[in-house]
Formats: sequence, C-alpha cells, structure tokens
Amino acid sequence: MAALNIERSVSGQPWRWRREPDPSLAMDDLVDELLLGRGVERSDLARHREPKIRDFLPDPSCFQDMDKGARRLADALQQGEQIAIFGDYDVDGATSAALLVLLLRRLGADPIVYIPDRLMEGYGPSGKALVELKARGAAIAICVDCGAQAFEALDEAKNAGLDVVVVDHHQCATLLPLAHALINPNRLDESEDGAAHGHLAAVGMAFLLGVALLRELRSRGFFETIDEPKIIDLLDLVALGTVADVARLKGLNRAFVTQGLKVMSVRQNIGLVALAEAARLVKAPSCRDLGFALGPRINAGGRVGKSDLGVRLLTSTDPEEAREIAAELDRLNEERRAIEMLVCEQAEEQAAKLNGAAVLTVMAPGWHPGVIGIVAGRIKERFGRPAIVIAETEDGTGKGSGRSISGVDLGAAVLAAKDSGLLIAGGGHAMAAGLTLAPGGLEPFREFINDRLAADVDRSIGERALLLDALLAPGGVAGNLCDALETAGPYGAGWPGPRVAAGPARLLKAGIVGDGHVRGIACGDDGKTFKWIAFRSAATDLGQALLSSTGDRRWWLAGTIKRDEWNGGNAAEMHVEDAALA
Repeated sequence: MAALNIERSVSGQPWRWRREPDPSLAMDDLVDELLLGRGVERSDLARHREPKIRDFLPDPSCFQDMDKGARRLADALQQGEQIAIFGDYDVDGATSAALLVLLLRRLGADPIVYIPDRLMEGYGPSGKALVELKARGAAIAICVDCGAQAFEALDEAKNAGLDVVVVDHHQCATLLPLAHALINPNRLDESEDGAAHGHLAAVGMAFLLGVALLRELRSRGFFETIDEPKIIDLLDLVALGTVADVARLKGLNRAFVTQGLKVMSVRQNIGLVALAEAARLVKAPSCRDLGFALGPRINAGGRVGKSDLGVRLLTSTDPEEAREIAAELDRLNEERRAIEMLVCEQAEEQAAKLNGAAVLTVMAPGWHPGVIGIVAGRIKERFGRPAIVIAETEDGTGKGSGRSISGVDLGAAVLAAKDSGLLIAGGGHAMAAGLTLAPGGLEPFREFINDRLAADVDRSIGERALLLDALLAPGGVAGNLCDALETAGPYGAGWPGPRVAAGPARLLKAGIVGDGHVRGIACGDDGKTFKWIAFRSAATDLGQALLSSTGDRRWWLAGTIKRDEWNGGNAAEMHVEDAALA
C-alpha cells in the first residue's frame, strides 16, 4: 500500500513505508524502528544499537588462505625478510596499504610500498612491477585491493621466487591466479561464514589479516620481548577506506565505521589531521566527510597526480611533510573537479542519446581516465541506470569504469564479457567495475552488457519507490529529532539515511538560492513552521512545483532532517527530495 496514498509524486514515483509507522511511537523507540527497517532482527537489536568490533568480528580463520597468509607474514617478520606492499591507487587501496605499513612498522619491519601509476601502468599488479620488487630484495609481496584477476603477473612473480599474498574483495572467477595465499571473501570456494562478509572493502580484509597476524605471532611468543601493537588504533583508516569505497554499511562494516570515527576524533594519525585541515573541516569528521571531503582528496593523487601521495600522507610521521602532501592533494582535487565537469558534460550528452538503454555505455577520446569512475557515478545518478564511461586511448583501446544501481551486478557482467572474449581485461564487484576494451569493440560489448542486464535493470527500476521511515507533523522537524535519527547511524551505502514525510503544510515562501537550490518555509495547519531546501532542483519538476506552489495548496514534503549549521546555526531543516499534494 502506498504511503499517504501517494502512488505518483511530483517526481513521478510512489511512496512506500520502509516499515508501517506506529503513531504512538516514543522518541526512545525510534532507533529500534530504524534498525528494524534496515533488516535487523528484533532479537539482534541490542548488538546493532551501538555496533562494536568485538560483537561483529568473525574468526579470521573462516576465510580461505587467511591463516596461510598470516603464517607467511609471521615467518617473514621473524626471519627479517623484506616485505613489499603493492596497493591500488584509490582510497581503499591507499588505506589498505597504509594500515599494513603502520602495523608492520610497529612489529619491527620496514616494508617497501609500490603504488602503480594509473595512466602508465593501469589497475592491478604487473609482472614487471612484482619482479622489480623481488630485485629490490623483497621475499614476500602483499597485494591489497587488487590481484584477484592477475593471472600472468602472479605467474611471473612465482617464477621469480617472490611469494605473493593477495588481499582483495573484487569478484573472482572459478579459476584463481597462482598466489601463496589469496584472501578474498568473494572467492567462489569461500566458506559460508567467509562469504557472508563479501561486502567488506579491501581495507576491512587487510584489518582481518592484521588480526590473524597478531594472533599467529602471539602463539609463537613474539610479544615476549616487544609490546603487542593495538590494531584497533588503525580503525580510522578502515573507516575511511570502507566509506570511500561505497561498501555497504551493514554488520561489521558499520562497526568499523562507528568505531573508526571515534579513533579519528582523537587525531592520532598525522596525515589524516593534515588532510582534515586542508579540507577545512572544523569539527571531528563525520561519515559524510569521509565520503565527500577526505576520500576525494586521497583519490585525487591516484586520479590526476602522483599515485603514492595517499599512502605517503597516511603513513607520514612528520607533521610538516603531511601538511605539504595534504595541500598538494587539495590542489589536485580542485584540478580533478575541473576535469570531471568537462568530461561529465560530454558524457551526459552521449548518454541522453542512448534512448534509455539498460546500461548507458559511452566512450570518447580525450577523456581523462582518472575521472571516468566519478563521471559514471554522476550519469548513474542522473539517469537512474548503470553507466559505463570509457576513455579511448591513442591506440584505439578503451579504459572504462562503471557504476551500478541496486539489484544489478555489474562486476559479474563485466567478468562474463571478459570470459566471452569481448574485453581485454575486466572485473569488479556488484556496484562498480573496471574494464579494458579492444579497438572497435564498443558495439559488441554494448550489445552483450545490455542483453545480459536488461531484465535486472527493468526489475530494479520497476521496484523503485521513495521509502519513508516516519511521518511528522510540521512541528516535529526539530533538533531533538536530528539527534535521535543520528543514533541509528552511521548511514551510507546499504544503510540508507532515514527519510521522513512532513505535513500537510502550506509553502509560505519559496525561492532560488545559490547554485540552483530552492529554499523556503512550510507551515502546518497548527501554525508550526519549518525550513526546507531542495538542492540543485530549480530546473527540475520538483523545483518548479515548489516554486509555483506558495498559497493555499497543502503539501506532503519528503526528505531528510538535518541541522542547518550554515553561519553557525543549529536549527533543524528538511532537505527535500520529493513532494506530493496532500
């Protein structure tokens, strides 16, 4: 049944209750209702009200090859062997590499770090790079956030006598590359307990490897002569990598982020402190800050600058060096935004001409490979469909990045296209994927990906509705409600922020402010008012409806309740996402 009997709102969608609201619900019960609405069983509410690591952490041994990898690392530490870390150039890769670097340093090692150049080397380990690490004295290399599809590279490493431990989370094929240990919850032969953690980012898996390593060293008496490091102190990195990689914030991931934000507030990581200052964050970072302020700046190094800047920042021990790197990342982020705007405009023009294809696949020469993933996300949000953006290189090959919608496994489809001979390389996970396209291969790939995913996309779009958590009278939009709603966080991918409907209300004021935002004041029948804003909506059906509706018409407004902290304020306001006549 439609919420408030709204089958078609201003934006053309039905409204549904995530859970049927209870009118007698007390504020103290609201958190439980939000948790239940996000799939928590009533018998498990206590664990989820304040998610702690110890309540969600699995035994690392449940993952295939975890103990084998931990034993090899422990051997290297005890025998004084040189350890190398090969990381991906995005935030997940940078935080994974930084976590292991900091942990290994505390255990007496000085690991080599290798982050490939996005433009010159591309994604994942190459045989050349791994052999180079062997030549530099490494006996073991840990590949983080990459390696699940690195068949040739790992063969070359083995032939060179380099042991490789892969710590990844991207989807695997039936056949696995030859590694000393391949730790990945998305292995097809993973245990049931391990596979249940397939939503973890690579940095979460790196943390679990760290837990397994400390346990192995403890059993060997390693800490009889040195203090055992507190790996919990590295949860700030786990939180950043998890949020920035848009991993689903359920179960262990939610505990990682909850506790990681607490660690971050202590400001013990010199690099993160410098980055927060460069991002002009005046308060302890929030979950949103990780995704929209800190993450993009770490990413900017790999996208348009030097790929190792993120790891260097996060492992820095010199505050002045950290400030210099953070300033450079801030500058590169501004450069990235300018490049992104240009590519996004051109890509959206192409996407609009694809006549509602199941997957919007666009390609052009001259697009910067460092921003195509972000642009794919923008196109996905604008058109509500999976999007793949491909940058054509000088030799005619294409480097692509895709983003998907709920219920559509893009990574598996890209892997299937690779297995069918339509791609030179490709892989990923459900919501994101990367690929390399051969010259002239665009149309065959388009046909394959559309045919494979059309039914899933139609199903996802058909089931789309605006999900509401609560119904408010206009006077209910208040600060104490903001506090109650935040208690059920942190919110993010897979753990959506609470959305409420407020009304019925008349719109007393409505006008355009800033960069196309529509702002106004709504008033209930009892005279209670609240402020609202609909971001970047002036040119949309929603914005036009709100701008033309001041007067006697009564409305339901749907959106999120936030504190308005502009110019030091602290009142509550609604961020409007949709509206319907009452």
